[in-house]
Amino acid sequence: MPRGVKKSDLPQKTCATCGKPFVWRKKWEKVWDEVRYCSDRCRAGRGPISSKKQ
Repeated sequence: MPRGVKKSDLPQKTCATCGKPFVWRKKWEKVWDEVRYCSDRCRAGRGPISSKKQ
């Protein structure tokens, strides 16, 4: 009998900065309702990679 939950069954949110979907992580277990960003980079307020000046 398999243990745990399939990755496809985990909750999903959309990042407030880049708009990409991201899934639940164990380290966010207690604060999932407060999580808004997919990464530290997005949390720091940077835009998506495609919007960088080249």
